[in-house]
Amino acid sequence: MRASALLSVELGRGGRSVVRGLRSQSPMAMVPRRAAATSADGTAVVHLVGSAATPVGGDVVDLRVHVGPGARLLLRGTAATVALPGQHAGPSRSTVLIEVADGGTVEYLPEATVISSRADHQAEMSVVLGDGARVRCRETLVLGRYGERSGRLATTTHVVRGGTPLLRQRLDIGDERLTASAGYLAGARVLATETVVWDSDPVEPSSGDWWSLAPLAAGGALATAVADDAVVAEKRLAEAVSHHPDAKELEVRSW
Repeated sequence: MRASALLSVELGRGGRSVVRGLRSQSPMAMVPRRAAATSADGTAVVHLVGSAATPVGGDVVDLRVHVGPGARLLLRGTAATVALPGQHAGPSRSTVLIEVADGGTVEYLPEATVISSRADHQAEMSVVLGDGARVRCRETLVLGRYGERSGRLATTTHVVRGGTPLLRQRLDIGDERLTASAGYLAGARVLATETVVWDSDPVEPSSGDWWSLAPLAAGGALATAVADDAVVAEKRLAEAVSHHPDAKELEVRSW
């Protein structure tokens, strides 16, 4: 199965952000909130809705998002995604490209991705920011359904602002010895991360029991948490983000 989706948001009259372009197809549907229910600050809110089982081995799913100057978008999921093996050889693949023009804001907050046994999935997310643009991107990975081992996953994240790379990260899951290593996931079943490029950056790293918040060298910050289940992982991730200088605004907007 091949599916693609395109979303474009621009700043409209009265300072409200408006969905100017939307094209999606099964199994990846996008549903915008009615204009009358747009958030108080004028942010456009769009929900990602899975309309079929995906990704299955061999599937290729592509999402492209463009946010114009000064516009604001909250793009969030409604249910977890389960990566499954396919009938034919070959991995499934998903790509997300988010482009944010000068002064724009994107919050990309999908629900968890579960890597089922025998699945082979490749996920790539690229974020290109203009000057003064803001973004937060969350990723929660669950290694296997209840009582099963995880399949294979290779996930990469690239964030660039004004031509300067802020984050280039790759994670490979599926090697049992590596996953159990104390220097990797220490046997945890859930990994949650959030990349935050906002108005301010943490001056120093912060950490606690199985969570951390680290400033990135060229700007932005990366929050990370691990746990044995998604609920605890999300609580720990929220604790990490609470140490960000812009924590109050970030907490009000999405948790």
